[in-house]
Amino acid sequence: MARATGGAATAFRNPGSANAAPSWRPDIVEVEEFGSNPGNLRMYRFVPPRLSRNAPLVVALHGCGQTAASLDHGIAWSQLAARLGFALLLPEQKRANNFNRCFGWFSPGDMERDRGEPLSIRQMVDRMVAEHRLDPGRIYVTGLSAGGAMTSTLLAAYPDVFAGGAIVAGMPYKAAYGRMDALNAMVHGRARPSIVWAGLVRAASAHRGRWPRVSVWHGDSDRTVNPANGAEIVKQWVGVHRLPRGPATVDKVNGHMRRAWLNRAGEAVVEEYVVKGMAHGTPVRAGSGARSVLTAPYVFDMGIACIEHIAWFWGLSKRRPGRWTRQRPSGR
Repeated sequence: MARATGGAATAFRNPGSANAAPSWRPDIVEVEEFGSNPGNLRMYRFVPPRLSRNAPLVVALHGCGQTAASLDHGIAWSQLAARLGFALLLPEQKRANNFNRCFGWFSPGDMERDRGEPLSIRQMVDRMVAEHRLDPGRIYVTGLSAGGAMTSTLLAAYPDVFAGGAIVAGMPYKAAYGRMDALNAMVHGRARPSIVWAGLVRAASAHRGRWPRVSVWHGDSDRTVNPANGAEIVKQWVGVHRLPRGPATVDKVNGHMRRAWLNRAGEAVVEEYVVKGMAHGTPVRAGSGARSVLTAPYVFDMGIACIEHIAWFWGLSKRRPGRWTRQRPSGR
């Protein structure tokens, strides 16, 4: 990974991914100067050639044991960015902060607005928007595992910045305080009433406007982060949006259950995918027809392309991916 200062960056080249064309070699560059960086993170970006003005921005956060490069190697956000025409920001944790490169979603200093790691990522976003003339109304964030838990933090701390999020094998906002509490919550789950979860998000900022749209993904065979945590994330954001407890629609998508909660305008603002048979990781569709095949660390071929569905949910793609079968009629 080559480094440069002042924004004039050189690149490392991604060796590709199991669900990407073998010839795909995106230039992902490090930017060293983006603000005070109180969380001491690294900033990487991918900007497709000839990116249009007012393009969207996606922030993708890696999990424990991963890097910005390995996350993109596994699920190919950069390939999708080039195809759909959005910019990609890949924050990276340093070993100096956490030996396993986990984002500090459980640290009191890294779970509040304008402090620690959340502020570092906000500063990266500001630099990307200013430098590449991106649309400040179309900024989205997603993450896996600890990156998913940090996604919960960013959505709660900066609902005025992020129009939507996708939490993959993650945790609700403020599910734990400290390392041991985090391990306990991950393994056993942390259950709270929806009104309590939602109150934590509403208290995180002075925001009273439109809340982010949230997509939640979890494998039902996850032994690292209990699948109960995915259900608690749904409760948190259903509560924030003040939606009925039960979903408005239930579908099977490529064999996996998808539930959605709609606002008064009929828009899906919270959705949940429960990926059948998947352990701790992100689902992809490699095209082999196989199921539950490890294609990269924490990446499984489950016959469903997570990032394609997330991009459609956010409105970045017009074509709905996958094979859908309605399980229950729509109704509120």
